[in-house]
Amino acid sequence: MKILSPSLLVLGAILNIAALFQLIPGILSIVLVTGDERAFFLSAAISSGVGLVAMSVGHLNRTPTMVPRQMFLITAIAWIALPIFGSLPFILSTQSIPFTDAVFEAVSGMTTTGSTVLSHLDEMPKDLLLWRSLLQWFGGLGIIGMAIAILPFLSVGGMKLFRTESSDWSDKSLPRTQELIKQMMFIYLGLTAACAFLYFAFGMDWFNAINHAFTTISTGGYSTSDSSFAQFGSPVLHWICIVFMILGASPFYLYIRLIKHRNLALFKDKQLGGMLAIMALLTLVLALELYLRLGEGFWRITTQVAFNLVSVITTTGFASDDYSLWGGFAVALFFFAMFIGGCSGSTSGGVKVFRVQLCFTIIREQIARAIHPRATMARTYNGVRVSDDILTSLVAFLFVMVISLVVMTLLLALTGLDLVTSLTSSATALMNVGPGLGSVVGPAGNFSSLSEVAKWLLCLGMIMGRLEFLTIIVLFSPAFWRR
Repeated sequence: MKILSPSLLVLGAILNIAALFQLIPGILSIVLVTGDERAFFLSAAISSGVGLVAMSVGHLNRTPTMVPRQMFLITAIAWIALPIFGSLPFILSTQSIPFTDAVFEAVSGMTTTGSTVLSHLDEMPKDLLLWRSLLQWFGGLGIIGMAIAILPFLSVGGMKLFRTESSDWSDKSLPRTQELIKQMMFIYLGLTAACAFLYFAFGMDWFNAINHAFTTISTGGYSTSDSSFAQFGSPVLHWICIVFMILGASPFYLYIRLIKHRNLALFKDKQLGGMLAIMALLTLVLALELYLRLGEGFWRITTQVAFNLVSVITTTGFASDDYSLWGGFAVALFFFAMFIGGCSGSTSGGVKVFRVQLCFTIIREQIARAIHPRATMARTYNGVRVSDDILTSLVAFLFVMVISLVVMTLLLALTGLDLVTSLTSSATALMNVGPGLGSVVGPAGNFSSLSEVAKWLLCLGMIMGRLEFLTIIVLFSPAFWRR
Protein backbone atom coordinates (compact mmCIF):
# COMPACT_ATOMS: atom_id res chain seq x y z
CA MET A 1 0.00 0.00 0.00
CA LYS A 2 2.95 2.35 0.63
CA ILE A 3 3.81 2.46 -3.06
CA LEU A 4 0.22 3.52 -3.83
CA SER A 5 -0.23 6.10 -1.05
CA PRO A 6 1.22 9.12 -2.93
CA SER A 7 -0.87 8.20 -5.98
CA LEU A 8 -4.04 8.07 -3.86
CA LEU A 9 -3.22 11.42 -2.23
CA VAL A 10 -2.63 13.14 -5.56
CA LEU A 11 -5.62 11.45 -7.21
CA GLY A 12 -7.88 12.46 -4.32
CA ALA A 13 -6.78 16.09 -4.53
CA ILE A 14 -7.25 16.20 -8.31
CA LEU A 15 -10.69 14.58 -8.11
CA ASN A 16 -11.82 17.26 -5.67
CA ILE A 17 -10.56 19.96 -8.02
CA ALA A 18 -12.38 18.21 -10.90
CA ALA A 19 -15.55 18.22 -8.78
CA LEU A 20 -15.32 22.01 -8.50
CA PHE A 21 -15.00 22.25 -12.28
CA GLN A 22 -18.12 20.07 -12.67
CA LEU A 23 -20.11 22.60 -10.64
CA ILE A 24 -19.48 25.36 -13.23
CA PRO A 25 -21.57 23.84 -16.07
CA GLY A 26 -24.01 22.70 -13.38
CA ILE A 27 -24.67 26.32 -12.49
CA LEU A 28 -25.00 27.17 -16.20
CA SER A 29 -27.50 24.33 -16.51
CA ILE A 30 -29.66 25.89 -13.78
CA VAL A 31 -29.49 29.32 -15.43
CA LEU A 32 -30.40 27.98 -18.90
CA VAL A 33 -32.85 25.35 -17.56
CA THR A 34 -31.36 22.53 -19.67
CA GLY A 35 -32.36 19.79 -17.24
CA ASP A 36 -28.78 18.57 -16.79
CA GLU A 37 -28.07 20.20 -13.41
CA ARG A 38 -28.61 16.85 -11.64
CA ALA A 39 -26.00 15.21 -13.88
CA PHE A 40 -23.33 17.76 -13.00
CA PHE A 41 -24.03 18.05 -9.26
CA LEU A 42 -24.26 14.27 -8.88
CA SER A 43 -21.01 13.87 -10.82
CA ALA A 44 -19.35 16.44 -8.56
CA ALA A 45 -20.59 14.62 -5.46
CA ILE A 46 -19.28 11.26 -6.71
CA SER A 47 -15.90 12.72 -7.74
CA SER A 48 -15.48 14.55 -4.44
CA GLY A 49 -16.60 11.54 -2.38
CA VAL A 50 -14.17 9.17 -4.06
CA GLY A 51 -11.46 11.83 -3.86
CA LEU A 52 -11.88 12.25 -0.10
CA VAL A 53 -11.74 8.48 0.43
CA ALA A 54 -8.59 8.23 -1.71
CA MET A 55 -6.93 11.04 0.24
CA SER A 56 -7.83 9.45 3.57
CA VAL A 57 -6.42 6.05 2.59
CA GLY A 58 -3.33 7.61 1.07
CA HIS A 59 -2.67 9.74 4.15
CA LEU A 60 -2.64 6.68 6.44
CA ASN A 61 0.36 5.22 4.60
CA ARG A 62 2.04 8.48 3.61
CA THR A 63 5.80 8.37 2.96
CA PRO A 64 8.13 11.38 3.42
CA THR A 65 9.70 11.12 -0.04
CA MET A 66 8.76 9.67 -3.41
CA VAL A 67 10.76 7.32 -5.59
CA PRO A 68 10.54 6.97 -9.39
CA ARG A 69 8.16 3.98 -9.15
CA GLN A 70 5.66 6.11 -7.26
CA MET A 71 6.02 8.94 -9.78
CA PHE A 72 5.19 6.56 -12.62
CA LEU A 73 2.12 5.36 -10.71
CA ILE A 74 0.92 8.87 -9.89
CA THR A 75 1.08 9.90 -13.52
CA ALA A 76 -0.53 6.76 -14.94
CA ILE A 77 -3.30 6.39 -12.33
CA ALA A 78 -4.29 10.05 -12.53
CA TRP A 79 -4.57 10.08 -16.33
CA ILE A 80 -6.48 6.80 -16.43
CA ALA A 81 -8.89 7.56 -13.57
CA LEU A 82 -9.67 11.20 -14.30
CA PRO A 83 -11.37 10.62 -17.68
CA ILE A 84 -13.63 8.02 -16.04
CA PHE A 85 -14.94 10.63 -13.61
CA GLY A 86 -14.91 13.25 -16.36
CA SER A 87 -17.29 11.07 -18.38
CA LEU A 88 -19.97 11.05 -15.66
CA PRO A 89 -21.76 14.25 -16.79
CA PHE A 90 -22.08 12.81 -20.32
CA ILE A 91 -23.46 9.52 -19.02
CA LEU A 92 -25.92 11.12 -16.57
CA SER A 93 -27.06 13.91 -18.90
CA THR A 94 -30.38 14.07 -20.74
CA GLN A 95 -28.46 13.25 -23.95
CA SER A 96 -28.04 9.63 -22.74
CA ILE A 97 -24.56 9.27 -24.22
CA PRO A 98 -23.39 5.61 -24.17
CA PHE A 99 -20.63 4.69 -21.70
CA THR A 100 -17.99 3.99 -24.35
CA ASP A 101 -18.68 7.26 -26.18
CA ALA A 102 -18.70 9.21 -22.92
CA VAL A 103 -15.31 7.81 -21.86
CA PHE A 104 -13.89 8.37 -25.36
CA GLU A 105 -15.01 12.02 -25.29
CA ALA A 106 -13.57 12.51 -21.79
CA VAL A 107 -10.24 10.84 -22.65
CA SER A 108 -9.97 12.89 -25.83
CA GLY A 109 -10.77 16.02 -23.83
CA MET A 110 -8.43 15.42 -20.89
CA THR A 111 -5.53 14.48 -23.16
CA THR A 112 -6.36 17.53 -25.34
CA THR A 113 -6.54 15.26 -28.38
CA GLY A 114 -9.79 16.74 -29.71
CA SER A 115 -11.18 13.68 -31.50
CA THR A 116 -14.92 13.48 -30.97
CA VAL A 117 -17.73 10.93 -31.29
CA LEU A 118 -20.46 13.54 -30.76
CA SER A 119 -22.42 15.08 -33.65
CA HIS A 120 -25.03 17.84 -33.94
CA LEU A 121 -22.91 19.99 -31.63
CA ASP A 122 -24.77 23.10 -32.82
CA GLU A 123 -27.91 21.72 -31.14
CA MET A 124 -26.25 20.33 -28.01
CA PRO A 125 -27.01 21.97 -24.62
CA LYS A 126 -24.52 24.69 -23.76
CA ASP A 127 -23.70 23.16 -20.38
CA LEU A 128 -22.34 20.00 -22.03
CA LEU A 129 -20.42 22.05 -24.60
CA LEU A 130 -18.87 24.04 -21.76
CA TRP A 131 -17.94 20.81 -19.94
CA ARG A 132 -16.15 19.51 -23.06
CA SER A 133 -14.15 22.74 -23.21
CA LEU A 134 -13.39 22.65 -19.48
CA LEU A 135 -12.12 19.09 -19.81
CA GLN A 136 -9.52 20.27 -22.30
CA TRP A 137 -8.60 23.39 -20.34
CA PHE A 138 -8.21 21.36 -17.13
CA GLY A 139 -6.25 18.68 -18.98
CA GLY A 140 -3.98 21.26 -20.61
CA LEU A 141 -2.96 22.70 -17.24
CA GLY A 142 -2.18 19.18 -15.99
CA ILE A 143 -0.12 18.48 -19.10
CA ILE A 144 2.07 21.53 -18.53
CA GLY A 145 2.65 20.54 -14.91
CA MET A 146 3.48 16.98 -15.92
CA ALA A 147 5.86 18.09 -18.68
CA ILE A 148 7.77 20.50 -16.43
CA ALA A 149 7.73 18.79 -13.03
CA ILE A 150 7.31 15.06 -13.62
CA LEU A 151 8.52 13.76 -17.00
CA PRO A 152 12.03 15.29 -16.76
CA PHE A 153 12.40 13.56 -13.38
CA LEU A 154 11.46 10.23 -15.01
CA SER A 155 13.92 10.85 -17.89
CA VAL A 156 11.30 9.88 -20.47
CA GLY A 157 12.20 10.31 -24.12
CA GLY A 158 14.99 12.82 -23.60
CA MET A 159 12.88 15.03 -21.30
CA LYS A 160 15.76 15.04 -18.80
CA LEU A 161 17.21 17.76 -21.02
CA PHE A 162 14.65 20.15 -19.51
CA ARG A 163 15.07 19.12 -15.90
CA THR A 164 14.88 21.98 -13.43
CA GLU A 165 15.20 22.25 -9.65
CA SER A 166 11.44 21.72 -9.44
CA SER A 167 11.62 18.42 -11.29
CA ASP A 168 12.73 16.64 -8.13
CA TRP A 169 9.80 15.73 -5.88
CA SER A 170 11.72 15.31 -2.64
CA ASP A 171 10.48 17.16 0.45
CA LYS A 172 13.16 19.80 0.01
CA SER A 173 11.95 20.77 -3.45
CA LEU A 174 8.19 20.70 -2.84
CA PRO A 175 7.96 24.43 -2.04
CA ARG A 176 9.70 25.21 -5.33
CA THR A 177 7.35 22.86 -7.17
CA GLN A 178 4.31 24.54 -5.60
CA GLU A 179 5.61 27.98 -6.56
CA LEU A 180 6.20 26.78 -10.12
CA ILE A 181 2.64 25.48 -10.37
CA LYS A 182 1.25 28.82 -9.11
CA GLN A 183 3.25 30.69 -11.73
CA MET A 184 2.06 28.35 -14.48
CA MET A 185 -1.57 28.77 -13.41
CA PHE A 186 -1.21 32.57 -13.50
CA ILE A 187 0.25 32.49 -17.02
CA TYR A 188 -2.29 29.91 -18.22
CA LEU A 189 -5.20 31.99 -16.88
CA GLY A 190 -3.75 35.17 -18.37
CA LEU A 191 -3.36 33.69 -21.84
CA THR A 192 -6.88 32.22 -21.69
CA ALA A 193 -8.40 35.55 -20.66
CA ALA A 194 -6.51 37.43 -23.37
CA CYS A 195 -7.59 34.92 -26.01
CA ALA A 196 -11.25 35.07 -24.93
CA PHE A 197 -11.23 38.88 -24.93
CA LEU A 198 -9.79 39.09 -28.45
CA TYR A 199 -12.21 36.47 -29.76
CA PHE A 200 -15.11 38.50 -28.34
CA ALA A 201 -13.70 41.83 -29.57
CA PHE A 202 -13.48 40.56 -33.13
CA GLY A 203 -16.88 38.97 -33.53
CA MET A 204 -17.53 35.90 -31.34
CA ASP A 205 -20.28 35.95 -28.72
CA TRP A 206 -19.11 35.47 -25.13
CA PHE A 207 -20.04 31.78 -24.98
CA ASN A 208 -18.06 30.89 -28.11
CA ALA A 209 -15.21 33.18 -27.09
CA ILE A 210 -14.81 31.50 -23.69
CA ASN A 211 -15.18 27.95 -25.03
CA HIS A 212 -12.74 28.46 -27.88
CA ALA A 213 -10.26 30.24 -25.61
CA PHE A 214 -10.30 27.18 -23.32
CA THR A 215 -9.64 24.82 -26.22
CA THR A 216 -7.15 27.06 -28.04
CA ILE A 217 -4.74 27.65 -25.16
CA SER A 218 -4.93 23.97 -24.18
CA THR A 219 -4.28 23.08 -27.86
CA GLY A 220 -7.26 20.76 -27.57
CA GLY A 221 -9.49 21.70 -30.50
CA TYR A 222 -13.00 21.00 -29.23
CA SER A 223 -15.46 23.39 -30.84
CA THR A 224 -19.11 24.29 -30.36
CA SER A 225 -20.08 23.29 -33.91
CA ASP A 226 -19.70 20.30 -36.20
CA SER A 227 -18.01 22.65 -38.67
CA SER A 228 -15.31 23.48 -36.08
CA PHE A 229 -13.63 26.85 -36.71
CA ALA A 230 -15.19 27.10 -40.17
CA GLN A 231 -18.28 28.51 -38.44
CA PHE A 232 -16.35 31.78 -38.12
CA GLY A 233 -15.78 33.46 -41.46
CA SER A 234 -13.55 36.29 -40.23
CA PRO A 235 -9.87 35.90 -41.24
CA VAL A 236 -8.95 38.04 -38.22
CA LEU A 237 -10.38 35.41 -35.86
CA HIS A 238 -8.38 32.74 -37.68
CA TRP A 239 -5.14 34.67 -37.22
CA ILE A 240 -5.91 35.35 -33.55
CA CYS A 241 -6.39 31.61 -33.15
CA ILE A 242 -3.10 30.92 -34.96
CA VAL A 243 -1.22 33.21 -32.56
CA PHE A 244 -2.71 31.65 -29.44
CA MET A 245 -2.27 28.08 -30.70
CA ILE A 246 1.42 28.91 -31.08
CA LEU A 247 1.50 30.45 -27.60
CA GLY A 248 -0.14 27.31 -26.17
CA ALA A 249 2.43 25.12 -27.93
CA SER A 250 5.39 27.17 -26.66
CA PRO A 251 7.41 26.26 -23.53
CA PHE A 252 5.65 27.68 -20.46
CA TYR A 253 8.84 27.68 -18.41
CA LEU A 254 10.12 30.36 -20.78
CA TYR A 255 7.11 32.54 -19.96
CA ILE A 256 7.96 32.16 -16.28
CA ARG A 257 11.54 33.27 -16.90
CA LEU A 258 10.36 36.18 -19.02
CA ILE A 259 7.84 37.48 -16.47
CA LYS A 260 9.57 36.71 -13.17
CA HIS A 261 13.24 37.03 -14.04
CA ARG A 262 13.03 39.34 -17.09
CA ASN A 263 15.05 36.68 -18.89
CA LEU A 264 14.82 37.03 -22.67
CA ALA A 265 15.55 33.33 -23.23
CA LEU A 266 12.11 33.09 -24.91
CA PHE A 267 13.50 34.89 -27.95
CA LYS A 268 16.67 32.78 -28.08
CA ASP A 269 15.20 29.33 -27.45
CA LYS A 270 16.26 26.84 -30.10
CA GLN A 271 13.14 24.73 -29.70
CA LEU A 272 10.69 27.62 -30.12
CA GLY A 273 12.67 28.97 -33.06
CA GLY A 274 12.63 25.54 -34.67
CA MET A 275 8.86 25.19 -34.28
CA LEU A 276 8.22 28.62 -35.83
CA ALA A 277 10.61 27.86 -38.70
CA ILE A 278 8.88 24.54 -39.44
CA MET A 279 5.45 26.20 -39.42
CA ALA A 280 6.59 29.04 -41.68
CA LEU A 281 8.34 26.74 -44.15
CA LEU A 282 5.50 24.22 -44.49
CA THR A 283 2.91 26.99 -44.77
CA LEU A 284 4.87 28.73 -47.53
CA VAL A 285 5.45 25.51 -49.48
CA LEU A 286 1.82 24.34 -49.35
CA ALA A 287 0.37 27.82 -49.97
CA LEU A 288 2.54 28.24 -53.08
CA GLU A 289 1.61 24.76 -54.34
CA LEU A 290 -2.13 25.47 -53.97
CA TYR A 291 -1.83 29.00 -55.39
CA LEU A 292 0.05 27.85 -58.49
CA ARG A 293 -2.34 24.93 -59.03
CA LEU A 294 -5.65 26.66 -58.24
CA GLY A 295 -4.85 30.30 -59.05
CA GLU A 296 -7.06 31.65 -56.24
CA GLY A 297 -6.31 34.56 -53.90
CA PHE A 298 -2.91 34.02 -52.28
CA TRP A 299 -3.85 35.69 -48.97
CA ARG A 300 -7.00 33.58 -48.55
CA ILE A 301 -5.06 30.40 -49.37
CA THR A 302 -2.25 31.39 -46.98
CA THR A 303 -4.74 32.00 -44.17
CA GLN A 304 -6.40 28.61 -44.67
CA VAL A 305 -3.08 26.78 -44.99
CA ALA A 306 -1.50 28.53 -42.00
CA PHE A 307 -4.53 27.93 -39.78
CA ASN A 308 -4.87 24.22 -40.53
CA LEU A 309 -1.14 23.45 -40.53
CA VAL A 310 -0.53 25.28 -37.25
CA SER A 311 -3.56 23.48 -35.82
CA VAL A 312 -2.11 20.09 -36.78
CA ILE A 313 1.51 20.83 -35.83
CA THR A 314 0.48 22.17 -32.40
CA THR A 315 -1.86 19.14 -32.13
CA THR A 316 -4.83 21.46 -31.52
CA GLY A 317 -7.17 19.85 -34.04
CA PHE A 318 -9.30 22.83 -35.14
CA ALA A 319 -10.26 22.73 -38.82
CA SER A 320 -11.43 25.58 -41.04
CA ASP A 321 -11.69 23.47 -44.19
CA ASP A 322 -11.57 19.85 -45.30
CA TYR A 323 -7.89 19.78 -46.20
CA SER A 324 -8.15 16.13 -47.24
CA LEU A 325 -9.66 17.53 -50.47
CA TRP A 326 -6.68 19.79 -51.22
CA GLY A 327 -4.85 17.12 -53.24
CA GLY A 328 -2.35 14.34 -52.68
CA PHE A 329 0.58 16.58 -51.78
CA ALA A 330 -1.43 18.40 -49.10
CA VAL A 331 -2.72 15.13 -47.61
CA ALA A 332 0.82 13.71 -47.41
CA LEU A 333 2.12 16.92 -45.86
CA PHE A 334 -0.62 16.99 -43.22
CA PHE A 335 -0.01 13.34 -42.36
CA PHE A 336 3.66 13.87 -41.62
CA ALA A 337 2.92 17.18 -39.86
CA MET A 338 0.84 15.19 -37.34
CA PHE A 339 4.02 13.75 -35.86
CA ILE A 340 5.95 16.99 -35.29
CA GLY A 341 4.13 18.44 -32.29
CA GLY A 342 4.90 21.61 -30.36
CA CYS A 343 7.53 22.33 -27.74
CA SER A 344 8.39 20.49 -24.54
CA GLY A 345 6.77 22.10 -21.51
CA SER A 346 3.67 23.10 -23.47
CA THR A 347 0.13 21.76 -23.82
CA SER A 348 0.76 20.18 -27.23
CA GLY A 349 1.44 16.53 -28.04
CA GLY A 350 3.40 14.91 -30.86
CA VAL A 351 7.03 13.90 -31.02
CA LYS A 352 8.05 17.45 -29.93
CA VAL A 353 10.35 19.77 -31.85
CA PHE A 354 13.38 19.24 -29.59
CA ARG A 355 13.41 15.52 -30.44
CA VAL A 356 13.32 16.28 -34.16
CA GLN A 357 16.23 18.68 -33.69
CA LEU A 358 18.20 16.14 -31.63
CA CYS A 359 17.73 13.57 -34.40
CA PHE A 360 19.31 15.97 -36.90
CA THR A 361 22.12 16.61 -34.40
CA ILE A 362 22.81 12.86 -34.24
CA ILE A 363 22.79 12.60 -38.04
CA ARG A 364 25.24 15.49 -38.40
CA GLU A 365 27.47 13.94 -35.74
CA GLN A 366 27.50 10.58 -37.51
CA ILE A 367 28.39 12.22 -40.84
CA ALA A 368 31.21 14.16 -39.17
CA ARG A 369 32.54 11.01 -37.49
CA ALA A 370 32.51 9.17 -40.81
CA ILE A 371 34.75 11.87 -42.23
CA HIS A 372 36.86 12.48 -39.09
CA PRO A 373 36.72 9.28 -36.95
CA ARG A 374 39.00 10.66 -34.22
CA ALA A 375 37.37 14.07 -33.93
CA THR A 376 36.02 15.19 -30.54
CA MET A 377 32.69 16.98 -30.91
CA ALA A 378 30.74 18.90 -28.30
CA ARG A 379 27.08 17.90 -28.27
CA THR A 380 24.87 20.63 -26.81
CA TYR A 381 21.28 21.85 -27.04
CA ASN A 382 20.32 25.36 -25.94
CA GLY A 383 23.67 25.52 -24.18
CA VAL A 384 23.03 22.31 -22.23
CA ARG A 385 25.24 19.27 -22.73
CA VAL A 386 23.39 16.36 -24.35
CA SER A 387 24.56 13.19 -22.61
CA ASP A 388 24.46 9.66 -24.01
CA ASP A 389 21.61 8.65 -21.68
CA ILE A 390 19.45 11.45 -23.11
CA LEU A 391 20.06 10.14 -26.62
CA THR A 392 19.38 6.58 -25.45
CA SER A 393 16.01 7.58 -24.00
CA LEU A 394 15.25 9.51 -27.21
CA VAL A 395 15.92 6.46 -29.37
CA ALA A 396 13.84 4.28 -27.03
CA PHE A 397 10.96 6.79 -27.21
CA LEU A 398 11.01 6.91 -31.02
CA PHE A 399 11.22 3.11 -31.31
CA VAL A 400 8.32 2.55 -28.92
CA MET A 401 6.30 5.22 -30.73
CA VAL A 402 6.78 3.53 -34.11
CA ILE A 403 5.99 0.07 -32.70
CA SER A 404 2.87 1.47 -31.02
CA LEU A 405 1.76 3.02 -34.31
CA VAL A 406 2.25 -0.25 -36.20
CA VAL A 407 0.50 -2.40 -33.58
CA MET A 408 -2.45 -0.02 -33.17
CA THR A 409 -2.88 0.31 -36.94
CA LEU A 410 -3.01 -3.47 -37.31
CA LEU A 411 -5.46 -3.85 -34.41
CA LEU A 412 -7.76 -1.17 -35.85
CA ALA A 413 -7.58 -2.86 -39.25
CA LEU A 414 -8.79 -6.06 -37.57
CA THR A 415 -11.97 -4.20 -36.54
CA GLY A 416 -12.79 -3.71 -40.23
CA LEU A 417 -11.35 -0.24 -40.89
CA ASP A 418 -9.52 0.57 -44.12
CA LEU A 419 -5.78 1.38 -44.13
CA VAL A 420 -6.12 5.18 -44.30
CA THR A 421 -8.62 5.26 -41.43
CA SER A 422 -6.63 2.77 -39.33
CA LEU A 423 -3.28 4.48 -39.88
CA THR A 424 -4.41 8.07 -39.41
CA SER A 425 -6.66 7.20 -36.45
CA SER A 426 -3.66 5.60 -34.76
CA ALA A 427 -1.42 8.54 -35.58
CA THR A 428 -3.90 11.16 -34.41
CA ALA A 429 -4.52 9.28 -31.14
CA LEU A 430 -0.87 8.62 -30.32
CA MET A 431 0.13 12.18 -31.27
CA ASN A 432 -2.96 13.74 -29.61
CA VAL A 433 -3.82 15.66 -32.78
CA GLY A 434 -7.60 15.26 -33.19
CA PRO A 435 -8.87 14.71 -36.74
CA GLY A 436 -7.32 12.08 -38.97
CA LEU A 437 -7.55 11.78 -42.74
CA GLY A 438 -10.12 10.27 -45.08
CA SER A 439 -13.90 10.41 -45.23
CA VAL A 440 -14.49 8.67 -41.87
CA VAL A 441 -12.20 10.36 -39.34
CA GLY A 442 -11.01 13.30 -41.44
CA PRO A 443 -11.58 16.98 -40.61
CA ALA A 444 -15.12 16.76 -42.03
CA GLY A 445 -16.03 13.56 -40.13
CA ASN A 446 -15.77 12.17 -36.61
CA PHE A 447 -15.15 8.91 -34.75
CA SER A 448 -18.78 8.00 -33.99
CA SER A 449 -19.03 5.28 -36.66
CA LEU A 450 -16.10 3.29 -35.24
CA SER A 451 -16.79 0.10 -33.29
CA GLU A 452 -16.59 0.04 -29.49
CA VAL A 453 -13.39 -2.00 -29.67
CA ALA A 454 -11.80 0.60 -31.95
CA LYS A 455 -12.84 3.42 -29.61
CA TRP A 456 -11.30 1.70 -26.56
CA LEU A 457 -8.09 1.06 -28.52
CA LEU A 458 -7.93 4.74 -29.40
CA CYS A 459 -8.55 5.70 -25.76
CA LEU A 460 -5.51 3.65 -24.82
CA GLY A 461 -3.54 5.28 -27.65
CA MET A 462 -4.48 8.81 -26.53
CA ILE A 463 -3.37 8.13 -22.96
CA MET A 464 -0.15 6.44 -24.10
CA GLY A 465 0.68 9.36 -26.37
CA ARG A 466 -0.04 11.93 -23.69
CA LEU A 467 2.17 10.10 -21.17
CA GLU A 468 5.04 9.75 -23.64
CA PHE A 469 4.52 5.97 -24.10
CA LEU A 470 7.17 4.65 -21.70
CA THR A 471 5.35 6.02 -18.63
CA ILE A 472 2.55 3.51 -19.31
CA ILE A 473 4.62 0.66 -20.76
CA VAL A 474 7.01 0.59 -17.78
CA LEU A 475 4.08 -0.39 -15.54
CA PHE A 476 3.87 -3.74 -17.37
CA SER A 477 7.50 -4.56 -16.58
CA PRO A 478 7.92 -7.23 -13.84
CA ALA A 479 10.97 -5.34 -12.58
CA PHE A 480 8.78 -2.33 -11.79
CA TRP A 481 6.83 -4.28 -9.17
CA ARG A 482 9.81 -5.97 -7.50
CA ARG A 483 10.85 -4.51 -4.16
